[in-house]
Amino acid sequence: MKLISKVTESYCIADDFCKEYELELNNNNPSPNNPKTRNRKGRMSDAERITILVMFHSNTFRYFKHFYLFYVCRELKEEFPNLLSYTRFVKRMPRVAVPLLLFLKLALMGECTGITFIDSTRIPVCENKREYSNRVFKGYAHKGKSTMGWYYGFKLHLAV
Repeated sequence: MKLISKVTESYCIADDFCKEYELELNNNNPSPNNPKTRNRKGRMSDAERITILVMFHSNTFRYFKHFYLFYVCRELKEEFPNLLSYTRFVKRMPRVAVPLLLFLKLALMGECTGITFIDSTRIPVCENKREYSNRVFKGYAHKGKSTMGWYYGFKLHLAV
């Protein structure tokens, strides 16, 4: 019963956020009078999709497919009565990518205390001996050195 209340609480917060997001989106970006524009609501709301994605990342499941098929579709069928199939849900995930990131930034991040931790790590694109034949990230990736040695790729800096 405790988990169900967490699902309901998460959904209520996500639903309030989605209503505010849609209101701001409609106020700042009026839709054109184009007859090809489709504004029909889907079977599953954005708040439900955001809730499922947040639950996945706060759970111990390793793969989203297992989480969705074996946990959401079986255990949470009553909480989400209009569930989509797994393939349809995955196809609709990019639609909630921006609202999900804003939701995580606004609703789930803690208050800044003034203490910041900074770390960096390397993201190698390929092995060093293949750096001249790499065409995917040509012009973007560079050669660099970290405590682990030389690499060809990117360096990620993270401040928490």
